[in-house]
Amino acid sequence: MIQIARSFLERIERAAEVAYPEECCGLLVGRRGAADDILVTRVAESANVTTGDARTSFEVDPRVLLALMKEFRGRDDDIVGLYHSHPDHSAEPSARDLDRVFEPDLVWLITAVAQGRSVETRAHVYEPEGPHFRAVALRATMGEEGGQAS
Repeated sequence: MIQIARSFLERIERAAEVAYPEECCGLLVGRRGAADDILVTRVAESANVTTGDARTSFEVDPRVLLALMKEFRGRDDDIVGLYHSHPDHSAEPSARDLDRVFEPDLVWLITAVAQGRSVETRAHVYEPEGPHFRAVALRATMGEEGGQAS
């Protein structure tokens, strides 16, 4: 189960609406537990720096990734996932998403946006056998659980 503060989830969904009709993106920071248990303690927004069509693809700014990696040296928090939006498509991973799995341990949070309005956010993990994505439970919590927004 992926646990994320409702305020973080709302922030991701707002970013998806603002970016529409293009995809938004960013990274999820947190801690891993057993199996698929992940607590998201922070959301790091990124510009979508794709060189492709931003309506159907995304790329997190490498500077955001490198800054987080530096910050987390010797700490418990780590990059546990990424998020992006699917303008006028479902919150299911696309074939393009499957082709772009470079770090198979990351959770993929996808927000579907229909005509500029966020309609659903779902969490997925990569399964190398297949290969395919598998949906995992996403639970929005009331507090930020000690996390912070960035």
